[in-house]
Amino acid sequence: MTDYTERNREHWNTRTAVNAARYDIAGFKAGKITLTPIERAELGDVSGKMLLHLQCHFGLDTLSWARLGAQVTGVDFSEDAIALAERLTKETGLDARFLCSDIYELPKVLEDKFDIVFTSGGVLFWLSDLDRWAKIIAHFLKPGGILYLQEEHPFLNVFDDAADVTELLTRYPYFHTEEPLRIEGIVPHSDPAANQQGVEYVWSYSFSNIVNALIAADLRLDYLHEFPYGNNQRFPFMAQGEDGWWRWKNAANHIPLTFSLQATKG
Repeated sequence: MTDYTERNREHWNTRTAVNAARYDIAGFKAGKITLTPIERAELGDVSGKMLLHLQCHFGLDTLSWARLGAQVTGVDFSEDAIALAERLTKETGLDARFLCSDIYELPKVLEDKFDIVFTSGGVLFWLSDLDRWAKIIAHFLKPGGILYLQEEHPFLNVFDDAADVTELLTRYPYFHTEEPLRIEGIVPHSDPAANQQGVEYVWSYSFSNIVNALIAADLRLDYLHEFPYGNNQRFPFMAQGEDGWWRWKNAANHIPLTFSLQATKG
């Protein structure tokens, strides 16, 4: 594990308690499915399928797939997140397995092959090597198995998303750089009085980086979709609709917010 990854792991251990206080865990325990309508519609029936969820955080989406009938394994590098995921598994009685591992070390600790590899929601910019990531996905897929990815649109990563910005301002590179970007800011706490300054390290990837990584791993792209809405308030000047999706307040911003893709192992 690199120093950058170790710092990010510490960051996500901190974020686990924050997000546990923010997310509707009570609603999930009562039967709520946390997956987006896009994910459910595009991935379809998962009953009986073996599903590997990479970068699963504390497992609400993983357990949602279990609730829909998949045989799930969730993986995350945060010990605190996996501990919470395992606790939620026991409390809900759902059938799920969770592993604490860095993605790049996963082949050393997991031997199974899967029908579906699923990953979603702000995952790619935490990865230091996208080509290696794609090859690991291919390694875990059965022949004919699929990767499903829903993610924030990579073009969004060029814009300043600080809490006080009032318009789209370019700040970060679109094209990939070997060294990560060092992002400093306030890490919110479930108790606002405990908020603290935090540092995270992220990597920019263009759309061509993403697609070419999959091609290099011998994964066939089945579709690529883009959407004018997202499932979180990435920028202050967004508004949430009655359908739960976040959109630009200014309708003149014709910039996509989300994309999804599916790729198949031959």
